[in-house]
Amino acid sequence: MAEVKIANRRRNRFAAFFKNEKGATAVEFALIAMPFLALIAGLMQTFLLFFAQSVLENAVRASTRQIMTGQVQTADASMGQTLGQAAFHQTVCNNANVLFTCTGLMVDVQVANNWSSANTAMPTLTYDSNGNVNNTWQFNPGNAGDVVVVRVMYLWPVFFGSIAFNMANQANGTREIMATAAFQNEPAVP
Repeated sequence: MAEVKIANRRRNRFAAFFKNEKGATAVEFALIAMPFLALIAGLMQTFLLFFAQSVLENAVRASTRQIMTGQVQTADASMGQTLGQAAFHQTVCNNANVLFTCTGLMVDVQVANNWSSANTAMPTLTYDSNGNVNNTWQFNPGNAGDVVVVRVMYLWPVFFGSIAFNMANQANGTREIMATAAFQNEPAVP
């Protein structure tokens, strides 16, 4: 009889434990909090990446106008100088200074023989032993009537890693973003 009472008491304790709903909300929140926070972090990361891409494209659009109109080729031409690679790089940096560091911008300006040979593909980056990009970028703004391709690349840091959507496409955990402008230089004004 005593054993039956003890067994009934145990059953009642288990039943009371499962019927007790104190703390149920905390447990439910604990189960969904991590996936919810990862989703929010992924959305923030995606927003920042698209915003950075848009800022980079606008900076390239504004900067390449100087090449297309011949300003880069003829700046201080009377003194035998043109707006060089460093000055054009600074122009791009000034137009993109909201989100980007100037040293991180990689500017490549090439002349194509015709539209079908214009290289607008994202380049494969190579790294030295310290993890720095060691590609060599060209700077050839061309002459009047030339087809010119300007590519500006940047290694955007990826936050939150694999918690949120891992958007890294480089081995160092960053994402290479690029803005391209392909255009034909305007004819020289006599």
